[in-house]
Amino acid sequence: MTALSVPTFAVVGHPNKGKSSIVATLAEDDRVAISRTPGTTRKARRHTFTLDGEALYTLVDTPGFQRPGEVLDWLKQHAGSASDRPEAVAAFVERHREDPRFADECELLTPLIEGAGILYVVDGAKPYGPEYEIEMEILQWTGRPRMALINLIGAGDYQEEWRHALGQYFSLVRVFDAMHADFDKRISLLRGFGELDQAWQGKLEAAVSGLQSERRSRVTRSAREIAGCLSDNLTRVERGTLKDSDDVDQLKEKLGQKLRKKISEREQASFKRVERIYRHEHLDRDTPVTEIIESDLFTRANWEVFGLSQGQLAITGAISGAAAGSGVDLVLGGTSLLMGAGVGALLGGLGAWFGTGELARVKVLGGTLGDRVLQVGPIRAQNFPWVLLGRAWLHHHLVAERNHARREAVVMTVGADNNLMDVVPDALRKQLAISLRRLSRGEVDGTNYEQLIGQIEALLNSAVTE
Repeated sequence: MTALSVPTFAVVGHPNKGKSSIVATLAEDDRVAISRTPGTTRKARRHTFTLDGEALYTLVDTPGFQRPGEVLDWLKQHAGSASDRPEAVAAFVERHREDPRFADECELLTPLIEGAGILYVVDGAKPYGPEYEIEMEILQWTGRPRMALINLIGAGDYQEEWRHALGQYFSLVRVFDAMHADFDKRISLLRGFGELDQAWQGKLEAAVSGLQSERRSRVTRSAREIAGCLSDNLTRVERGTLKDSDDVDQLKEKLGQKLRKKISEREQASFKRVERIYRHEHLDRDTPVTEIIESDLFTRANWEVFGLSQGQLAITGAISGAAAGSGVDLVLGGTSLLMGAGVGALLGGLGAWFGTGELARVKVLGGTLGDRVLQVGPIRAQNFPWVLLGRAWLHHHLVAERNHARREAVVMTVGADNNLMDVVPDALRKQLAISLRRLSRGEVDGTNYEQLIGQIEALLNSAVTE
């Protein structure tokens, strides 16, 4: 038996009972292989959770038992008394390490011999059976502190009969849904680990404290990232040289498409950065179920779902007077003219839906060499900042609450008849309206910008209605 530098827990049990899912969740590692096919895990793999370079705890993903009956028979033949049992387990591993028949048993027992605690995983959706008692008895023989976790994989519910059986072999029995456990449930389970062995309590409480602090830090870092995305996209413009022979409308359309593309790319880059903040390095958003969040930002559906309702726009007065109006402001040699064509092609009829014929400001500017420069942007539609903020808010919520065992794509679940930002508390919405107006006008200084970050942080800490 060796003294481990950090609390270490071997996750053991029958094949295909969710052991890898528990490891992925507690280690915050979406690289852990998870499959419905039994026997996916063939080698014991260590996953150490670190914060700021410091190792806090280790989970060992192990294969499932394959021949527990033969193992127990061997142990009983080689242990003279109960005090000899841990040594008998070590002797079994030493004797059979190269025996392919017991490769899985040796892999799962080795970390226990080295001092790891035991997390025994069962599927509470399936009935209890006496065949599990052989596995539990072998784990008893190791003499290691042990906890049983009732994972819920399917629709059945046999928790009570599992509790009665497991309570005879394990110090603690907990229900833990590996696929849907939120942050608070993970914290509770870590504290439960500390009850297994007093030597682990101090380190595990430090781990819990570190995780809670990191959780707060992640919200702040996400708020700063979202503020940066808003700042970039609310002031973004595209320019092109306009020659006498050029078709103004064609250049306008080209620059409008480029503006839309750059805004969408900046938003998607912001989403990825938030995902990395929460250690979701391999999150799948490239499937049809993510249509709303992955679809073109500039669709009527997105604006209806993620922005403010027309009533709230009127009440809040967000960015009032900043829209381009019913015409396009064309500045040429100091003369201001109105162009009737507008830039409706930029977003179809979206601008009209919000009470303005235009979505983005369009100007013709004088170039340094006498050329005319056509500028499209920034976007001045009243609801645009709220749509950007609403999408960022819901995306953050889904990422922050998602554990690392889940492999399905992110799904946006706001109903089409809702306006997400209408649920923001009135006081916070008014503060955000002032900050967003300043941001759109380029009037934000360092103090204002920090205030905006604080307001976004307050928004991220509030509940999203799904």
